[in-house]
Formats: sequence, structure tokens, C-alpha cells
Amino acid sequence: MARLDHPAVYIALYFVFNLSLTLYNKMMMQLFEFPFPWTLTGVHVFFGAIGSMACASAGVFQPVTLTASENSLMLMFSVLYTINIAVSNVSLHMVTVPFHQVVRSTVPFFTVLISVFFLKKQFPRAVYVALVPIIVGVALATIGEYGYTAAGMILTILGTLLAAAKTVITNRVLTGRIKLHPLDLLMRMAPLAFVQVALYAAITGELSRLRIYLATQMTPVVVAALMINGMLAFGLNWISFAANQRTSPLTISVAANIKQVLSIVLAIAIFHLHINAINAMGIVVTLAGGAWYSRVEYVERQARSRYLPVAHPDTTSGVTAGPMKMLHLRPTAVSSSASPTRVH
Repeated sequence: MARLDHPAVYIALYFVFNLSLTLYNKMMMQLFEFPFPWTLTGVHVFFGAIGSMACASAGVFQPVTLTASENSLMLMFSVLYTINIAVSNVSLHMVTVPFHQVVRSTVPFFTVLISVFFLKKQFPRAVYVALVPIIVGVALATIGEYGYTAAGMILTILGTLLAAAKTVITNRVLTGRIKLHPLDLLMRMAPLAFVQVALYAAITGELSRLRIYLATQMTPVVVAALMINGMLAFGLNWISFAANQRTSPLTISVAANIKQVLSIVLAIAIFHLHINAINAMGIVVTLAGGAWYSRVEYVERQARSRYLPVAHPDTTSGVTAGPMKMLHLRPTAVSSSASPTRVH
């Protein structure tokens, strides 16, 4: 039986929380008129801060002590988080939604570029091939009326690059020298992001409109809906960071693309969304590409696991001692019918 901390479990939870929040946001827009994107983002990071602090108090994780330079890194990470949201929101006003979705589907491509050129990471050719149907499939699934301005196209591409950078940097913070617990990262990032979101809401005039809404339209039902939304966002942030830590930035980027087409499938079933044949083909291509990528990742992980650390035993004392060496295990023959496909 798979362990609960297995990467596949976290990817599955990532899909559950991400799709739940997406559908819940859509239902909120249909049931309530709440046109305040920065306020909604503020609710998300506020619950992220409160939830992570509560987990720290309950002993779920032990916060580490950071140096001044490491705290500066947390500040820069929170700025990247906020700017990524800001650029995405602004670009949406300059391009059509289908164009925005197609460009954002290239996040895995930018993730590879950042990993190769800045982190000197290498990927097998099979990974590059598997990314093609995932990116092309999303483009087909979201095909529609493409409209954009020059500034809108530049901002959309910039937002895509920032999203990829955020995913890569998140992984480095969680697995590199600092090695923060996912909730520890959320606890440090969320309060800083909340302040930045509030400032941006004030600059754009959203806070003024929000005060009018609070005085005329806010009800206990809306408050409860926002609280549920915030709790879902807290769960998604926690799981997203944990999945990134246990898999890779590229796997998370691929999962985000697959989530995009799964949300279309659920919208067809729940909200009776109508799609054409090209959209349907795009969904199939993306899901097939995701299965292919999962297979490639599984094979690569199995290949890496053949190299195991082995210690030389001290035969005089009966305990293990001496330096560790890597032992290459010979691959055993496995029936093709018994080769599982898993997401890592």
C-alpha cells in the first residue's frame, strides 16, 4: 500500500484542492456579485497566514530560525508572488481569455528553460517529447477568439515567465539549503503578501469600492462563503508547496496544465458548458500527454532508485561503519503488462 507521503498522493490532493477552489470561485461569481479580485487574494493569503500560524502553535511543524539574508529572500519571494498575480490580472484586461490560457499553458516550457539555464539541470529527451501534447492539448482545449494588444501580449508572456520562476524558486526554498517546511514557507510568505495585496488594492481603488459593498451588500452568507473560500485556499497553498517539495517544479507545472483541462471537463458536467470537437480533442491530447509524462517520470525515478547507498559493515564490531558507496543494482526483467503508470 502506498505511503500517505508518497508524491502521487500529494499530486492527487493538489488536483482535489485546485479543482475545488476553481469550481467554488465560479459558483461564488454566479451566486454573489463580488468583483474584488485583490480582496479575494487578500482573503487567501490571510487564511494562509492564520492557518500556518495555528499549525505551528499546534506543533505540526517547527519553524526554523533564518538569517537576515534568508529573511530578505522571503521578502523577495512574497514580492514575486504578488507581482505574478498583479501581472496576470492586468494582462487579462488587455487580452482575451483564450489567448491568456494558451500562453499560460507554456509554463512547463519556461520551467524547463529556467531549470536548464540557471540551475544547470538536465532532462531526458523523453520529457521534452512528453511536454508537447500537454502544451498543444491545452491550446486546443481552450481555443477560441484570440484578441490581444502588444502590451497585453508582453504582460501575458511576462506573467507566464514569473509563474514558472515562482514554481522553481519555491522548490529551491523547500529543498535547497534552507529546506523550509511547506507550512513554514507559507507562514513567512503570506503576511508579507497580504500587506502588498492590500497596498495594491488601495492603489487601484478597489478598497474604496469594497467599503461601499460592505455597507450595502455584505451579508452573513457572503462572509461564510468567503471564509470557506479562504480555508480552501489555505489547503491548496499547503498541498501545492508540499507537492512541489516532493516532486519537481516541472511536475507541478504539468499538473497545472492538466488541472486546466479537468476544470473544463467538470464545467461541462456541472455547468453544462458547451465545447466543440477541437476543444474535446485538446482535452484528450492533454490527458494523454499527462499520462505519458507520468510514465516517463516513473521510469526515470525507477532508474535513479537502482543506485542505492550501501555502507561497509564492520565485521569486528557487528555495526555498520565506514564511508557510503553507491551500488548499482542490475535491472530485473519486468513484464510490460505489469508496468504501472504513476504521477510523481
